[in-house]
Formats: sequence, C-alpha cells, structure tokens
Amino acid sequence: MPAQLKSSGQGQTLVLTISNPEHRNALGPEIYAAGVEALSVAETSPDVRSVVITGEGAMFCAGGQLQRLLANRQQAPQVQAESIEGLHAWIESIRTFPKPVIAAVEGAAAGAGFSLALACDFLVAADDAVFVMAYSGVALSPDGGGSWSLTQALPRPLVAELLMMGEKISASRLQALGLVNRLAATGGALADALALAERLNARAPNALASIKELMNEASGSSLHAHLARERDHFVKNLHHRNAGLGIEAFLNRQTPRYD
Repeated sequence: MPAQLKSSGQGQTLVLTISNPEHRNALGPEIYAAGVEALSVAETSPDVRSVVITGEGAMFCAGGQLQRLLANRQQAPQVQAESIEGLHAWIESIRTFPKPVIAAVEGAAAGAGFSLALACDFLVAADDAVFVMAYSGVALSPDGGGSWSLTQALPRPLVAELLMMGEKISASRLQALGLVNRLAATGGALADALALAERLNARAPNALASIKELMNEASGSSLHAHLARERDHFVKNLHHRNAGLGIEAFLNRQTPRYD
C-alpha cells in the first residue's frame, strides 16, 4: 500500500493521519505535498476550526525512510534537497496555519516525526510514547526544524544530548520540560487530542489566529515592536463581532457561540 495522508472530519476538527504502516508511518514527498494541500484547503473552510495530526495504528511516525535516503545517495544532491524542501513547506504551513494544530502521538516519534510533532501548537502523547532525534546514529543532521524547535524550548546541554547523542526521551519527561501538553493512556492520544480540539473549537477563531501569529513573531521581535503588534491585534479583535458576543456572554454568565 502506498504511503498516504488520510483526511477525515470529526465535528469541526480535521484529522490528518499519516498512513505508511509497512514502513512505520515513515514520511515522504507524497505525504508532504498532501499535508500542505490539506492545510491550504482547511485554512479558508469555516467548517474547520482545528487540525489533529496523528499516525495510523500504534506508531506516530518513524521519520524518513532509510531505504529512500540510501537510494537518493545515488542521485544528484538536488533530489534530496527538493525532498527536504517539501517537508519544510509542510512544517512552515503548520506554523503559519491560523488555526490550532495538535499532534496526537502514540508509540514513537523519530527523526522528522519528532520535528513534525514539535511544529504543532499542542502535543498530546500516550504516556508510554518515546521521542528520538535519531539522525546522528546514521551520520546525518536534523531536518524539519527539529533543531530550531528544541533550541527555542530547552537548555543547550539537553538539546546537545538529544541531537548529538540521539538519546530517546519519554513523553513524561517532555511534559515535565513543557513540550508535551497532555499525557494520555496508551491508545488514547487521539481521543484526548480531539477532546482538546473541541475545547479550542469553542473559542473565537479570530482571537486564536491572532494569538498564534503573536506567538510566532515573539522570539524574533523587540519588546517595542511586539507591543505595537499586540495593540493592533487587540483593537482589531475588540471590533470583531465575536468580542461583543464574548463580553456580553461573560457578563450575563452565558456560554458564547462564536462565528
């Protein structure tokens, strides 16, 4: 069965499932392209308020398929460069997607699979899930933004351990470090991710889009510049219909239904 990215709807949540069970849900160009296309369509769909990315069965994603990488060594370097650009286009589309994206991780997230999970806004993992940046074990270096995400979030010595030594790290330790939002019982990561998505779906989409944009811009911005962006987003959202709905509902002790 060829590798594919399956798409299904759960209420207002789009579920994207990496399906390549023969190769432990390894990634490839067809999955990257499908991921970019799915998010492009979902971005303008009023029926989609959040996205969950998961893997088929008991495995999230093994990263790149080593047999394909070995074959690419016989090709011009541009062949692998173009493949990585496809992965990076998907990673960037997740980061810039104006709606919440949740990773639901069972089993293992290895290599680019770990990078993919880190690119999401929320990470829900089974309590026995493991994460590993396995690149150095086969004389490679990271892709998919993994080295960027980890360096942004963790102390340098720990990042060096994960990247240079390729050490496995448990979901529970990642939660203690602030990188995993929720621990689920084995087999329950997707259900817990969907429950989290439902809570997000009940919030104003315009406000969540602003918050995600502000988060994305914060690390590369001065405080002065960021304060100006916060002001502009706040004013824009205050004059959005949803702010009226939310404020009135709060004052009247009601539950708002946002557009």
